[in-house]
Amino acid sequence: MEITFNTPALLFPAISLLLLAYTNRYLALANLIRKLHDEYMRGEKNHLLVKQIRILRVRINLVRQMQGLGVLSFLCCVITMYGVYQEWHLLVKYVFAISLLSLLVSLILSIFEISQSTKALEWELSDMEELEKSNFFTDLWGKGKQEKEKEK
Repeated sequence: MEITFNTPALLFPAISLLLLAYTNRYLALANLIRKLHDEYMRGEKNHLLVKQIRILRVRINLVRQMQGLGVLSFLCCVITMYGVYQEWHLLVKYVFAISLLSLLVSLILSIFEISQSTKALEWELSDMEELEKSNFFTDLWGKGKQEKEKEK
């Protein structure tokens, strides 16, 4: 396969939109963390607050890793374009492969972050409705039943 200027250039808009989405998730998490911090400092501690704080730490780390891998993918695309210009054919193939792999890992981490977000929302719902429901991700990996048994 021959890589031209157009090949990595096709990823530019996709990666840019992905980074924008990741930044929006980060900002939403930052606002939620500040809100929960205020509740914690006022002494409004309940059993869900501690769980939410723990899961927010995991989620913020996932978003940071997603952003880092997205930026790495973007940088590799730029290096690929420069390599095409300099006619470094072998380097171009490897750097573009790194770009695609880092984008793939970033998207996989995004799935895990969404799973964590869903888990936190389900805790809120179960507290309000006193119901415990499973979700797609916990059913997929079979962890939903195990976690419910541990909580009881």
